[in-house]
Amino acid sequence: MKDLTKKLTEEYGPSGRESKIAELIKEEIAPYVDEVKIDKLGSVIAVKKGHGAKVMLAAHMDEIGLIVTHIDKNGFLRFDAVGGVGAFRLTGLRVVFANGQMGVIGAEKGNAATFGMDKLFIDIGASSKEDAESKASIGDFAAFRQDFVDLGDKAVAKAMDDRIGCVVLIEAAKRLKDSPNEVYFVFTVQEEVGLRGAVASSYSVDPDVGIALDVTRTGDTPEAPTMEVSLGKGPAIKVKDSGIITNQRIKDLLVDTARELQMPYQLEVLLGGATDASSIEKTREGVPSGVISIPTRHLHTPSEMVDMNDVEGCVKLLVGVLQKNLKAQGF
Repeated sequence: MKDLTKKLTEEYGPSGRESKIAELIKEEIAPYVDEVKIDKLGSVIAVKKGHGAKVMLAAHMDEIGLIVTHIDKNGFLRFDAVGGVGAFRLTGLRVVFANGQMGVIGAEKGNAATFGMDKLFIDIGASSKEDAESKASIGDFAAFRQDFVDLGDKAVAKAMDDRIGCVVLIEAAKRLKDSPNEVYFVFTVQEEVGLRGAVASSYSVDPDVGIALDVTRTGDTPEAPTMEVSLGKGPAIKVKDSGIITNQRIKDLLVDTARELQMPYQLEVLLGGATDASSIEKTREGVPSGVISIPTRHLHTPSEMVDMNDVEGCVKLLVGVLQKNLKAQGF
């Protein structure tokens, strides 16, 4: 899975500009499903047909990024955030635009720890405003430029949130030979700016069950906020976040499956943040929904870290659930 993780995380795809990553994901999952399409908002929807319960799996393929708001007389680009980007983390980082143009984030004189976006700029090496305008425009989107790093069991990359969830869906589709359910593998757009892709795709799919695959933070680093999730201790089964209280039957389904597989798992109570599941559960007359979370350190930075053993556990847990006849269980 590391090769796929590298391929997906290194691709460009900030919120609202996901066409490149969408085409890559479509190509990767096509051999393992019956049909695949891209919906009107840009989400990839791949289907393994069946006659049982309709199960929607969602992982968002967009990543946090930046958008150009102004080009000054010297050719420096001012910008704002697309998604949850912390300004104090940005100085010296490299970014890339859709056309391949690279840049470096610089800061005005002062205390970088207290900067807002208004004190930062992108240096693309331009000699003037005219030179800069030949390389970038107002409204252009930038993604962080960071290579995938293999640390053995651990892996580091930008956009693990949530390309690693996309990896889990593709790998699950590959391993799921037979399923009594009709399974929709949905790779959503614009999650980082309001769960927007999931709203449209879940309305279209109209599922009986919804499960999101997304990252969650950990409590295992020095002075981290108290949280019972750690790297290397298995997939996290969400109980609650700011967007959803997991449906009790879905939580029990996930926990029971993990126990049956005799695999490690963790229970997750996230004090802030939400996933596509909170959009799925409110679709039409309501959809029982839950989340399988991949523990991740350094969230919303260009160096997010996962344990590949946890990723493997997420795949096994998901496949185990999909092999059950959910219609017979009343879903």
